[in-house]
Amino acid sequence: MSPDKATALTNSPLLNFVKELSGRRIEQARRRNGITQVQFAREVGISRRWLQEIESGNPSSRLDFHVVCAEHLQLKTGYIFFPFLFRGHQMEFPRELTYGDFEEIERECIDLFVRRKLSRMKQKLTPRWWSPQQTDGA
Repeated sequence: MSPDKATALTNSPLLNFVKELSGRRIEQARRRNGITQVQFAREVGISRRWLQEIESGNPSSRLDFHVVCAEHLQLKTGYIFFPFLFRGHQMEFPRELTYGDFEEIERECIDLFVRRKLSRMKQKLTPRWWSPQQTDGA
């Protein structure tokens, strides 16, 4: 990736939106669990100041730290990754999709992905001479 593209991505409104959303969710989950910023920062191995940057959605915060914090709090991370799936396909990401819980849609996506991959693997691994009517031991 060229330095110009890296800078453009770093200053991307979509990336900034994701960091802001992620920071709010991390802070809410941390507070809901009754964990102070000092405790949480120590648990994940970052400074309290850096955690403040993450929770405030500061554009200079690192996205990988957002993921580490979210995973430590057992948050689903679809709200971080789905917007970039849209961007990767040159599609506008509707921000309304970030509201609510992503668990069900994440599981459906995983299930679809696994089913398709398994189906393709089965096709590749099935000998051409085998027919579905054959049974083991016949």
